[in-house]
Amino acid sequence: MTKGSNVVLSALSENAGSVIVGLGWLSPSGEGDADVSVLALGPDGKVRTDADFYFYNNPVAADGSVQLLGKAPADRGDTDRIGFDLTAVPGGVQRMVVAASRDGGACFGELEDLTVTLSDGAGEALLRFAIADAGAVSAVVFGELYRHAGEWKFRAVGQGYADGLAGLATDFGVDIDDDAANGPAPEDATAVEQEVAAAPAAVLGTGVERLPDAVPSPRAPQDAAVPARTARPRTARRKTTLPRVAKKSLAENESWRDARLFPASALKSDRDRETRATSVLLSVMAQVPEFGRRLTAAFGAPAGRIETFTEVSLPHGNGPRRPDGVIRVERAGKLWTALVETKTNGNALRAEQVQAYADIAARRGYEAVITLSNDVALEGSSLVDVKTDGRRKHKVALWHLSWAEVACQAQMLIRHEGVGNPAHAWLLQELLHYLQHENSGCHGFQNMGPAWVPVRNGIDDETLCPGDPRALEVVESWERLIRQVCLGLGGELGRKVLPVQRGKRGAGPGERRSAQAGQLCAQGRLQAELRIEGNTGVLAVSADLRTGRVRVSTEIPAPEQGSALTGVKRLVRRLADAPADLHVETLVDSGAGGPRGTLERLRPEPADLLPTGDGARIAGFRLSLLRGMGSGRGNAESGFIRSVDDAVQRFHTHVVVHLDRAPARRTPVREAVPAR
Repeated sequence: MTKGSNVVLSALSENAGSVIVGLGWLSPSGEGDADVSVLALGPDGKVRTDADFYFYNNPVAADGSVQLLGKAPADRGDTDRIGFDLTAVPGGVQRMVVAASRDGGACFGELEDLTVTLSDGAGEALLRFAIADAGAVSAVVFGELYRHAGEWKFRAVGQGYADGLAGLATDFGVDIDDDAANGPAPEDATAVEQEVAAAPAAVLGTGVERLPDAVPSPRAPQDAAVPARTARPRTARRKTTLPRVAKKSLAENESWRDARLFPASALKSDRDRETRATSVLLSVMAQVPEFGRRLTAAFGAPAGRIETFTEVSLPHGNGPRRPDGVIRVERAGKLWTALVETKTNGNALRAEQVQAYADIAARRGYEAVITLSNDVALEGSSLVDVKTDGRRKHKVALWHLSWAEVACQAQMLIRHEGVGNPAHAWLLQELLHYLQHENSGCHGFQNMGPAWVPVRNGIDDETLCPGDPRALEVVESWERLIRQVCLGLGGELGRKVLPVQRGKRGAGPGERRSAQAGQLCAQGRLQAELRIEGNTGVLAVSADLRTGRVRVSTEIPAPEQGSALTGVKRLVRRLADAPADLHVETLVDSGAGGPRGTLERLRPEPADLLPTGDGARIAGFRLSLLRGMGSGRGNAESGFIRSVDDAVQRFHTHVVVHLDRAPARRTPVREAVPAR
């Protein structure tokens, strides 16, 4: 599409009642990011109430018409997705503006490849619009969905705003909190905000002796025509308040284990694990609306009542087929149905089985086939090859979900965002405990594949030749591992963690992986970068197959004020609790190598980090931790997968956390408020 053009959605697809809009961009430095938002506008071009403003502090519409689905790695950069159920949009909403904003003085002119895409309920891409002239603006309206003559249309806008998210929202009638721009202190939050933030931890029993009498719901029902008036939105990110007192146990000794709703210890076979895991997941999806909606919205399902079934028998050919499960969503008398095929442990999806389910779904008018396994799907690399019959009018979407993604979404809800019912939070906690049990078979990506050992041996004896297809297999396995590490870390932190995609402009995922395979053959190293939402730098992860060590590092800029020695001393003080074997390297603006040493040696002598060259100026510091690499291909204690995951977790816990922590300031002592 071109700027200003519009199109009728029903002319592009028969499945346009539910669409997914993706906003994408590429940061050359790997550190740039933006936040998406949606404004639902009435006939006057303004929001009806502040509740019609959907952003990171209000990501889901109560009626299910809008849901911010979060970021996902794409071919180039990241894509931030928004799910729209157009059949659920209230009649008083005429337009829905899709925008993105940047903070901290950043502008969209620093990003590349600004694009908006729109896909239908079957996952088929319908349109694309590229913005080439963003300029020095901190907010951009990418496009808008609007009603015209009883149909929904999309218009490509590409309009910039200089005042960021707050200015954009104010222009469309949102009453922004006056203190939002300055970032309100946690104690300034309203009582409702504090209770919502504390609710997940309270439900888990990790800090208060008794649950609040009423836990407010972030998705409380609202009138379909005019949403209820709420407190003025704050553009500063809402923070989670964690409890400080551990709940006491009544067990006689530490060997006792809490009784669980979903026991996993008695599972004996892979079939038992698949059946149990499918039933546990689908039942929780049906009972916890927030969780079920979060998973199904990404597949184009409408917002509605969810019912789930297991071991369903469906006719096919000479005999019946029994998919592991079925998901049905009902809204306004219409059904959205998906077949579910599940695998646990290292079992791979079978193409002929998925093909049969796709044929059944097409024949019966089902919308999707969802595969669920420990494998992580990659852009441009399918897990199974399924052929579609172009003669059939009805299209079936094929979606994949990893167990790591399921666990991440459960963690995000119960530990960071909150759900509206304590019993629902308890169900999610039981699901998460089951998925993490050593016997569940749902531990995520578990094997680097058959090419791992030959490639490692080829690097050791220098016989691995450039162009060896096994090197490309290892690179794909490495990318799956990194994406799983991102999911695990993101679930723990409650923030998006994504791999940084770098490569030549216009290069596809295949070209990027081929270049990494060539680097693996030449240098014997696997490399990746992770970006944590809210952090300025990236985490670099390198696995050196020649030395058998994993390195995790990050670079931080030198302070702009004060002398070089003052900056070095301040850095060492900030790392007072970091591991003694942390490597610190000075980065000099000339590009030459600077002084380096372990934190143990630098603590008594911080001046050893000062460059010795005349006129050399410190540009920043590189902090690194090394760990021995596991020899096995799997995720056992001695495996490679476990070693990489542990290295990233240790670096973040013992290094990055101290860097993010603001310097301690003297604050007045407050009287403790007892828990209710």
